[in-house]
Amino acid sequence: MAHAISTAPVFAPFAAIRSFVENAREALALRNEYNRTFTELSSLTARELEDIGISRGDIADIARVHVYG
Repeated sequence: MAHAISTAPVFAPFAAIRSFVENAREALALRNEYNRTFTELSSLTARELEDIGISRGDIADIARVHVYG
């Protein structure tokens, strides 16, 4: 004889709130890392950027790829 167990979905409003907060924290951490990378690269002189093969116009793209992939 087979037995089937049926469970109703559990309403978990706190789980949704927790997930939202975790996602917001992760997004904030990534944004902080982007800002730190951007600031550090922006603080380099034109000569230093030239030495590592970066133009000033590429800094935002490099920071974005570094953090967000």
